[in-house]
Amino acid sequence: MKQNDIDFFRNLLLERQAQVLKNIDGTNKEIEGLDISDARDDVDFATLNVSTLIDQALSVQQSKELFEIEYALAKIQIGTYGVCEMCEEDISMQRLKIKPHAKYCIVCREIVEKETTKNRSF
Repeated sequence: MKQNDIDFFRNLLLERQAQVLKNIDGTNKEIEGLDISDARDDVDFATLNVSTLIDQALSVQQSKELFEIEYALAKIQIGTYGVCEMCEEDISMQRLKIKPHAKYCIVCREIVEKETTKNRSF
């Protein structure tokens, strides 16, 4: 991969990292702002609980993406960015443009997804 491509993806990852951190901070502030004592009845209480659960699920997902972004940035540092962790072939530029923190090429990603689905069914 050319240096200008690496720079492009580094900047893309850093921009997404900043956005995810902002999202996590906003979600955490929203969760802190929810006050169960403000619930006046069972419907209010249920609504607050559901809202809190949704916000927590979003925060977990965002934290996972943040980890993947940081991992991709580390791979840039050591010179292994853009290489599939399974087959060690280059990940296509199109895939990296869609998911710059991709660990696998599209073929290997399908294999990983099938294995994950297979293991969940047991």
